[in-house]
Amino acid sequence: DKTVSLRKDLSEMHEWITQAEEEYLERDFEYKTPDELQKAVEELKRAKEEALQKEVKVKLITDSVNNFIAKAPPAAHEALKKELDVLITSYQQLCSRLNGKWKTLEEVWACWRELLSYLDAENKWLNEIELKLKATENVQGGAEEISESLDSLERLMRHPEDNRNQIRELAQTLTDGGILDELINEKLEKFNTRWEELHQEAVRRQKSLEQSIQSAQETDKTLRLIQESLAVIDKQLAAYTADRVDAAQVPQEAQ
Repeated sequence: DKTVSLRKDLSEMHEWITQAEEEYLERDFEYKTPDELQKAVEELKRAKEEALQKEVKVKLITDSVNNFIAKAPPAAHEALKKELDVLITSYQQLCSRLNGKWKTLEEVWACWRELLSYLDAENKWLNEIELKLKATENVQGGAEEISESLDSLERLMRHPEDNRNQIRELAQTLTDGGILDELINEKLEKFNTRWEELHQEAVRRQKSLEQSIQSAQETDKTLRLIQESLAVIDKQLAAYTADRVDAAQVPQEAQ
């Protein structure tokens, strides 16, 4: 009979909804690797799309029940109508929850990708610092050359803190949710250790270059004074020579 057939359709749809809830909404997910997280995003997207495709089935059942109610005796109306209302409500809630969870995981995946992007940018900057420190390890030349090396290092060190703050915030957001926490903590520890080591080395190198500049300036000053003194003596000697003065007749220092 038609009532039995309709109840069977309603029951099958209810079973599918219950199964989908257990599979995608009530199961505990653990995301310890990026692959697991990405797989969960794709899985929920498929589940969301599959649920939307069931809308045609729900509409057919709704039309069938309504058509039957329009022709059947009033006694058969209430129970079927109630079952149909429960089905429609359950189906709409399932679609809404699946869509919500998928969007949340999409945002989490985007957050992870963004974290990797910031880490990559900061590590490239640290690579530049490392190369600059090697280049300024044994700077040759006078005060001007050393000053240029110091300026180039200081320019590189004037790096905004924005990226590092973003890394901290994104990592906190993910680990608070228990997502990729071990991997993120490992990456952060490695990054922070490297950042601190290179930053401290850069500060030491700056001080060292500043001292080298001071020493070079003092050396330049001493050389300039010596050159000025030699020029005076050279002038005196030239004058003595021009006047054919004998060495024994001039002061000791001129001799």
